[in-house]
Amino acid sequence: MTKAIMIQGAGSNVGKSMLVAGIARALSNRGMSVAPFKPQNMSNNAAVTVDGGEIGRAQALQALAARRDAHTDMNPVLLKPETDTGAQVIVQGKRWDTLRARDYAKAKPKLLCAVLESFQRLSESADIVIVEGAGSPAEVNLRAGDIANMGFADAAGVPVVLTGDIDRGGVIAQLVGTQTILPLSDAEHIKAFCINKFRGDVSLFDDGLTAITDHTGWPSLGVIPWFADAWRLPAEDVMDIASSKGGAFKIVVPRLARIANFDDLDPLSAEPDVSVEIIEQGRPLPLDADLILIPGSKATIADLAFFRAQGWDIDLLAHLRRGGRVLGICGGYQMLGKTISDPEGIEGPPTQVEGLGLLDVHTVMSPQKRVALTNATYLPTQDSVEGYEIHLGKTEGPDCARAWLSIDDRREGAASEDGRVMGCYLHGLFSSDAFRASFLGAAVQSDLSYSSDVDSVLDALAAHLETHMDLDLLLKLAEPIKL
Repeated sequence: MTKAIMIQGAGSNVGKSMLVAGIARALSNRGMSVAPFKPQNMSNNAAVTVDGGEIGRAQALQALAARRDAHTDMNPVLLKPETDTGAQVIVQGKRWDTLRARDYAKAKPKLLCAVLESFQRLSESADIVIVEGAGSPAEVNLRAGDIANMGFADAAGVPVVLTGDIDRGGVIAQLVGTQTILPLSDAEHIKAFCINKFRGDVSLFDDGLTAITDHTGWPSLGVIPWFADAWRLPAEDVMDIASSKGGAFKIVVPRLARIANFDDLDPLSAEPDVSVEIIEQGRPLPLDADLILIPGSKATIADLAFFRAQGWDIDLLAHLRRGGRVLGICGGYQMLGKTISDPEGIEGPPTQVEGLGLLDVHTVMSPQKRVALTNATYLPTQDSVEGYEIHLGKTEGPDCARAWLSIDDRREGAASEDGRVMGCYLHGLFSSDAFRASFLGAAVQSDLSYSSDVDSVLDALAAHLETHMDLDLLLKLAEPIKL
């Protein structure tokens, strides 16, 4: 019978996603069939699944760790923020609605059925399901209608391991305080705890473990030292986007307010000869960039206005005058064109705005979203490229005659006459080693195999948890699924 256990956090960003990935790989290495599951996620860094839907990037990484294809059942509810108060709601991989936070709270009970349906279906193909919570169960003001933490654990009868982040300080209060504030019926779901992100001699926290157990009655699954190679795994949370100091070839990335699908940056950050610099608002784009990469956006028109408000449009022109190159991906591609039209008001009131005008193309937004895993060919070298498409709108114009990708029987992308400004809709293309080397050119010399590198880090993470986390106890605490 399939078992399940849930990893919840005593706060946000305690490392739940990484722990689930490491546990999944460790148990897979033991010969078990493992499935990751997150009832509700919030991220604009989505992945495309084999069944043609969207899930959070972290669940796609966890699926890779478990050595199985990513499927929409692994993340049945995905929230993609579009404004400070509203988000697009993806249910079982498909767009369901766009709701403000208050309206979503009212809709959550309806979504529990879809969550439990996906959980049940996923469990039929695994020995164990490792469930990841969202945020913290201590946010008791959000408990009514909850589907992400204790609401799910209660509905599905799944035991919980509570994780604390010692790197932030106050971890004893995090864990003990969570038990204190939870209703007894919720607190009873917690069967053990663990401490994550410890730096230094873990034995120095022995008394801390004793204090937590004395106050809560929970056994410890261990103190997990800081995993130094975590940065080499694809990030999901926008807060985890960071510059990487590598070689002399410099790629500059303006951090858009609604940046999306920023996993395009991960293979570039992994290149030893490449430095990736993330430019925050209020800072100019540096003068010494070799390539400026404008990433995807969840709200292209709003982010175009944000781009101009920073003065980055002026910096971009100066970069081109100095002989630099520009690449726009998805929303960034749309921004590079002459106009963006939204006649049906998908991103707000119906409108048409002027783009940056660096590509002779025009984009028209439409409600039909293209979501697909895609195999392409890089036309200049005939290198194979694997990626995914996830976008609204269609882009056409004279510069599309210089398309530089071929997808089945159609051409994709556009380029300026001098070839220094390029755009396309294909995400994930830099994960393809041959393309990455061809595109970056002779200035970057590397034998990096990106996919193999990620896989080796997952194996190292699994070994790290086998050493420092009591996975045997975790398996004993897992309970059969009874839905």
